[in-house]
Amino acid sequence: MALNPRMRDWHGRTVWLVGASTGIGRATASALHTQGATVVVSARSADALQAFVAAHPGSFALTLDVTEPLAVKAAASALAARGALDCVLYCAGHYHAMDASRIDLADLLRHNEINYLGALYLLDAVLPQLLAQPLNQHTGQRGHISLMGSVAGYRGLPNSLAYGPTKAALINLAETLYLDLHAQGVGVSLINPGFVDTPLTRQNQFKMPALITPEQAAQEILKGWARGEFEIHFPKRFTRWMKVLQLLPYPAFFAFTRRLRQA
Repeated sequence: MALNPRMRDWHGRTVWLVGASTGIGRATASALHTQGATVVVSARSADALQAFVAAHPGSFALTLDVTEPLAVKAAASALAARGALDCVLYCAGHYHAMDASRIDLADLLRHNEINYLGALYLLDAVLPQLLAQPLNQHTGQRGHISLMGSVAGYRGLPNSLAYGPTKAALINLAETLYLDLHAQGVGVSLINPGFVDTPLTRQNQFKMPALITPEQAAQEILKGWARGEFEIHFPKRFTRWMKVLQLLPYPAFFAFTRRLRQA
């Protein structure tokens, strides 16, 4: 059952991707450009953004630090002056493995600033614009917001003290946004990837099951949007097992994750 209007035809649509200099964000921006979308890419790295624009004629770069709310507001205002936004994807992310026995408060806060607070700054900046836009006769919605979560947000996991809670917060946020905005014509989707080969995951010192490329992730995201899904999770051969973990009672869940830590 589609929970959102199906987004299949991207020709003439404008998509703003925040956190698009590398990884899933960049690959998704490239895939959307191929599908005919006008792509706006944002990140802190101006050089990476300009390289993307040079390789994708007609796209637009907007350098942005998501931890600066005034800068996010200014960027959203600049885009509003250019016209309607059909889709906004928040995929900025920060990740370091962390265990509670080696807690690093500064890095905990950095995770929170980029992974979660940045999303709030973006919502504060773009939601008034999206709600004010007229309903698009082709898409049946005023606009669409998509948040990049992770299966790491499903439950508490080893070495995920900093990262996991921020993704759990995004999952809860996306669910609440959907309830609040669906009737007002603004679509909301949540993207929960498993392991994707990006600069962030290359820090991991363990074998990552069902590892996929950013390009494969981007195609899964476009398929999810085309199906009108609320939660877009992939690869299914891994994420379905993670969903089973969500259902386990605490004694079974903690016993299982202890075995993972010892493996």
